[in-house]
Amino acid sequence: MLRNMYASQSKAFISLFLVSVLWGCNYPVSAYLLHGFSPVFLSTVRICFTSVFLLVVMIIHKGMRWPVKIEWKYLLGVGIFGTLFNQTFYFIGLHHSTPAKASLIIAMAPIATILLERFIFKVKLTVKKGIGALVSLLGVISIIGIGNGSFGISWGDLSVLMAMICLSISIMFIRGLSKTMNSYITTIYATILGSVLMIPAAGVESIAGGTLISHSLFMWVLLACAGILAQGIAGFWWNNGVAEVGAGTASMFMNIQPFVAILASHFVLGDPILLTQIFGGILVLLGVGIVNMPAGKFKTSHPVESEKSA
Repeated sequence: MLRNMYASQSKAFISLFLVSVLWGCNYPVSAYLLHGFSPVFLSTVRICFTSVFLLVVMIIHKGMRWPVKIEWKYLLGVGIFGTLFNQTFYFIGLHHSTPAKASLIIAMAPIATILLERFIFKVKLTVKKGIGALVSLLGVISIIGIGNGSFGISWGDLSVLMAMICLSISIMFIRGLSKTMNSYITTIYATILGSVLMIPAAGVESIAGGTLISHSLFMWVLLACAGILAQGIAGFWWNNGVAEVGAGTASMFMNIQPFVAILASHFVLGDPILLTQIFGGILVLLGVGIVNMPAGKFKTSHPVESEKSA
C-alpha cells in the first residue's frame, strides 16, 4: 500500500513537472506562431481547438450538468476576464514584447490576486503577504522597467501586465464557482464560453484589416498542438497532479515555467538572456514563495497570533 502511494505521488510529480515545462515552452511557441497569425485570430483559433477537444472529452466521459443561474454569472466573468480580455491582451502584448518577459509578468498573478482580494473584498493583508507582494513588485519593475541601462516600459509589457491582472480577476470568479462546481466542469464550460466570446473579437480585428492567416500546414499543426496539448491535455494532467499532492505543493512547480520560457526563447527564437530578467524573475518567484510559506515561518512574540492562518 505504501509503495503504491509513493508510486502514485512520483507519477504526479513527473506529470506536474512535464506540464510546467510544456507551459513554459508555450510562451516561445506562441511568439513563433505570431509570425504567421495576427494576435486576436491566433488566440481565437487556439481556444477553439481547446474547446473542441474539451467537447469530445465531455461527450466521452459524460457526467456534466447544466449550470444554474448564479453559476452562469460566474462563468461569464471567467469567460470575459480569463479568456476574452486575458488572451487578447496576452497575444497583443507578446507580439510587442518577449516570451521571457511575458512569462515572468504572468508569474505574478498570485500576488495580484491577493492585492485584488484586499481592495475588493477587504481580505486582511498579512505581514508575509505584504512582504511577498512588495518583493514580487520589485521583480516586475526590474523585468519590464529596466532595459539597455535605461528605464522604460513598452506597450507590449503593459499589455501582458493587463493580461495578468485580468487572469487574477478571473481567479476570483473561479473561487466563487468552486463552492458548487468542480474544476473539471468549470474548465470545460469556461473554455467553451470563452471561445464563443473570442469570435466577435476576431471579427473586429478582421474588419480593422489587421488579420494575418498563415498558409503553412506546419503552422496550423503547431497551432492545433498548442491548443490541444498545451491547454487541453496539460490542464487535465495538472488537475490530476493537484488532486494527488495538493495545491500548495503543486504551486511550487509553477516556478519552473518562467525559467523554461527564458531558456526555450533563447534556444528556439534566439532571444538574449538578460541579467535584469533573471534578477527580476528570482524576485517575483521569491515573493510568491514568501506568500505560500507556512504561517509558522513568520512567528511573532505573541503565540496566539502565530496560529492564525495567512
